[in-house]
Amino acid sequence: MIIPSERTENITYAIRDVVVEAQKLEKLGKKITYLNIGDPLKYDFRTPKHMIDAVAKNIHESSYADSMGLLEARQSVFKEAVRNGTDITENDVVMTSGGSEGISMAIGAIMNPGDSILTPKPGYPLYNAVIEYLHGKQNEYYLDEENDWQPDIDDMRKKIDKKTKAITLINPNNPTGALYTKGTLKKVIDLAGEHGLPVFSDETYDKIIFDDDFKFHPVGTLAKDVPVVTFNTLSKNYLCPGWRVGWLYFSGSGMEKYSEAVKQLARARLSINQPMQYAVKPALEGPQDHITEMVGKLKRRRDITYKRLNEIDGISCVKPRGAFYAFPRIDLKIESDKKFTMDLLREEGPLFVFGEGFGQKKDTHHFRVVFAASEQALNDGYDGLERFVKKNFG
Repeated sequence: MIIPSERTENITYAIRDVVVEAQKLEKLGKKITYLNIGDPLKYDFRTPKHMIDAVAKNIHESSYADSMGLLEARQSVFKEAVRNGTDITENDVVMTSGGSEGISMAIGAIMNPGDSILTPKPGYPLYNAVIEYLHGKQNEYYLDEENDWQPDIDDMRKKIDKKTKAITLINPNNPTGALYTKGTLKKVIDLAGEHGLPVFSDETYDKIIFDDDFKFHPVGTLAKDVPVVTFNTLSKNYLCPGWRVGWLYFSGSGMEKYSEAVKQLARARLSINQPMQYAVKPALEGPQDHITEMVGKLKRRRDITYKRLNEIDGISCVKPRGAFYAFPRIDLKIESDKKFTMDLLREEGPLFVFGEGFGQKKDTHHFRVVFAASEQALNDGYDGLERFVKKNFG
């Protein structure tokens, strides 16, 4: 028998794991309403045609790409960052295989076994999976549900020690849909500067913002003297997650040795997909009509989600301000939110992801909703949730 390495023992990914049970039920004839995976293409969104045309035109490009990425793609990322107010050059940009590879490389280039990186709780599980794989130490700070899921700065400060290597921000946040205020971001930047730490800023959903009185602030524009690694991708804003085109870029001071280490990892994996990188320039510099349409559609679905969830006894939800996720709280007498969501799936058919898969405060229970699904699917899912709660907890 081949024994797997110890580094894989604690790696879980609840977002995908719940699908296994759903597929078993579906084979038995159960109708499943999938509200679990953050892929808008699984619902009624489509990749913009001008991006598809750019890839099709260059599909013959079958050789390795430059390890740092296609020059025109890096230049487009650089120009957008500068337009937003971040001081970088095209040489600060590395194209990555989706945002996930950039996150993995950034963590791998800074962390030794036993080190830690501050990650949000709740947060996107990839970060902790990579940290576990590299024999790092979990070090999670809380997001404050009573304060619109903003980072708890006091808790963050308590968690920093001599083994801490970086602070991670996910903004807009997955799984809560929170959008961080400028004041909150400045406090995090000040804390990072105080301890000589870089900020890892995951800005994957930066163009999916719902309310005019809430504004997205790129961390790189606020942190002039603090080192920042910004992650982004075409996947969500530009509706092509399967193309696996993302990037990271370095800003702030003191990044020379570290950025070279990340680039060395990029060289070691040779390159990312060549033809798909030709979509970056038309995406970032071309028509943006689909974003207005997408955000309008998602805002209507956000409003349905917020209203319906808060109308169910024992369920409450902070209003999401960005991305397409909600993280409702379960205030019912339950054994665990994993059992709650799995029992709900078996009885009524809606598939959510249990809150413990993202992390949460002790003695609280949540689940994540993806409201990119159609209005009909959302209402079907919330109807099933309401019936389940009334039947089992009424």
